[in-house]
Amino acid sequence: QLQLVESGGGLVQPGGSLRLSCTASGSTLENYAVSWIRQVPGKGQEGVSCITSTGTGSKSNYSESVNGRFTISRDNLKRAVYIEMNALKPKDTGLYLCAARRSLKARCQPYWSMDHWGKGTQVTVSS
Repeated sequence: QLQLVESGGGLVQPGGSLRLSCTASGSTLENYAVSWIRQVPGKGQEGVSCITSTGTGSKSNYSESVNGRFTISRDNLKRAVYIEMNALKPKDTGLYLCAARRSLKARCQPYWSMDHWGKGTQVTVSS
């Protein structure tokens, strides 16, 4: 059974950077599509980025709110998917979760359709 663990969150000043990791156990990730989701109390969840499986070219997609500032990538040898977050803003604050679904589709699937979820890592952007 695939299990996901997020890490790399913390407190950062506006304009700063963080790299979050989503590390898998129980399976490798190359046949999984992976999404990063931001959860904010009272505002719900937002899918911020996704990456398709390796066999489909690891295509990525970003929400408008993070496009140009965040970069998603995968390292299959390390069983990990990363999200590099630059030029962070206070509105980026939230619990960041990764989620995965075994998929060979060449397009990102809705984050709410993911089958496996981690527990999240907190990101706080504040001066």
